[in-house]
Amino acid sequence: MSSSELDLPAILGGTPVRPSGPPEWPVLEDATKDVLRSMVETGDWGRYHGRFVPELCRQLSEYHAVEHALVCCSGTAAIELALRGVGVQEGDEVILAAYDFKANFQNVLHLKATPVLIDLDPATFQFDPSQLTAAITPKTRAILVSHLHGGVVDMRQVRLIAESKEIAIIEDACQNPGAMLYGQRAGTWGAVGVLSFGGSKLLTSGRGGAILTSQSVIAERIKRCVLRGNDAYPLSEIQAALVIPQLEALDVMNERRGSAVCQLCSALAGLEGLTALQMPTQELQPGYYKLGFRFTASHFGLSREHFVSALRAEGIAMDAGFRSNHLIHGSRRFRAIGELTEATRADQEIVTLHHPVLLGDGSAIQQVVQAIQKVHRYALQIAAVAPPSEQP
Repeated sequence: MSSSELDLPAILGGTPVRPSGPPEWPVLEDATKDVLRSMVETGDWGRYHGRFVPELCRQLSEYHAVEHALVCCSGTAAIELALRGVGVQEGDEVILAAYDFKANFQNVLHLKATPVLIDLDPATFQFDPSQLTAAITPKTRAILVSHLHGGVVDMRQVRLIAESKEIAIIEDACQNPGAMLYGQRAGTWGAVGVLSFGGSKLLTSGRGGAILTSQSVIAERIKRCVLRGNDAYPLSEIQAALVIPQLEALDVMNERRGSAVCQLCSALAGLEGLTALQMPTQELQPGYYKLGFRFTASHFGLSREHFVSALRAEGIAMDAGFRSNHLIHGSRRFRAIGELTEATRADQEIVTLHHPVLLGDGSAIQQVVQAIQKVHRYALQIAAVAPPSEQP
C-alpha cells in the first residue's frame, strides 16, 4: 500500500485510519461475564425483589454522599421523577438551557409546565448561570442544569442564585457520572441529581437511571409516584447487578478517559477550527461520555456535515451535537430569555467524539489525531464531494 493511499482520506477513496471502525461499547469485561454467569446459575435474573437493586442503591448513595438513591427504568424517567419530586405542577416554570437534551424539554411539557430557555456561556457552551436572574419569576419551580459533552456547569453560581430565591435545582449528570466539581460529585449540588444507565453511557445496563437526593420529602414523593402495587418504573435485578462493578471501577475509568482527553487536545492544539469545549482543570474533572468540540467551518475550511462524514469514514465515531430546543419546538411551547445567540451557535457548531476510544492505548488516540489532521489537509477536496445525505 502506497503512502499516498494511507494519506488520502477514506471519503476520497483512501484507506481508513481505523478500518475496523470505532471500538465496541459496552465492552464485555470479565466482571460483566461473571455477573451474567452468576445470574443464570442462581436464577437472580428473574426475581422481582432480590439483593442487587438495594445494593446498587446503597453504593450510589455512598459514592455520592447522599441520603437517598432511587433507581428506575431510564435517565428520561429519572428526569420526570426528579421534576415530580421537587413538586413541578401544571402552570409552573422550569428553567433550562436552550441547548439541552430534547427529552428534558419534553419532560417539562409532559407535566404541563413551561420550559424557560436561557442561553449558554459563550466560553464553554454550557448552561450560563449569569442568565438565571432574568429568567426567574414567581412561577419558577425548578432549575434543570445539564453537564454536557465533557463540560461542566459552574454549580457554585447556580446554587448561590437558586438558594437566594428558594428554587430547587435538578442536576442532570447523565453524561458526567463521577465528575468532580470543586471537590464535590456531579449530581449532588442541588435538591436532586440524575444519572442514566443507557446503552451508550459510561455506566450502562442497556437501559436504566437513578435519582439522587438528601431530602426525604423528595424521595417519598417519588416513591409515592412509582409504587402502585408494584414499581411502575423498575430497574431489573440483572440491570442493577451489571452496573455495580462498573460503578466500582468508575473513578479509575474516568481518570483514564481524562488522561486521553488531555493527550488528544494537546496533539490538536493549534489546529484551526476545532477547539475542545472545556478542558479539565484541578478543580473541574468531568466525565467523558462525549468529548465536545466547537467546530468552526469557516476556519476549518469544511462544513460540519462534511467533517463528520469524513471522520466516520475513517472509523472515528464523531457526530454533530444536539439540536437546540428553541429551533425545533414551536415558540408557543416555551418562554425564551433573550436572543439565545450562543445556543443557536452551539446548534450549528458542536461536534462530539464518542467515549469508547478514550479507553484505548496511546495508539488509539493517535489514530483520532491522524484522522482529523488528514481531513484537515484535504478539506478543499472533501468540500467538493457531496456528503452522504446529499448524494443521489
